[in-house]
Amino acid sequence: MSIATESAADTQLTLDQSLDIVKSLADINRLELTLLIDHQGELCVCELETAMQQPQAKISRNLALLRRAGVLTDRRQGKWVHYQLNSDIPAWLKYMLEQLKTSETARITQLVVRMEQMGERPKRLRDCCPGEAS
Repeated sequence: MSIATESAADTQLTLDQSLDIVKSLADINRLELTLLIDHQGELCVCELETAMQQPQAKISRNLALLRRAGVLTDRRQGKWVHYQLNSDIPAWLKYMLEQLKTSETARITQLVVRMEQMGERPKRLRDCCPGEAS
């Protein structure tokens, strides 16, 4: 993908919206959350707490900021919230995340290893999000 590649979403973003995205990712914790969610597809808050080794309040605050900026979307199921990368993010952000995932493989792997200490995903979801997995 080329940085010059444009999608319909790119042409509809205002400068302020683009600035909100950049600001939301200007924190290492929010950037790591975004990279991990992008790598895994979808994660719940308890999985992110374990991977990041941070309290739920801090994780939730950062996720809310990323959601407001349009970087992430959420799926609510009962009282549990699962986050995924917004499929409508601009092409320049997709490109940047792909480049970072390539250059930060060791960092992402470390986060995944921490999370996998909870067990495989169906077990993790049973343990941290009762009623979510069979």
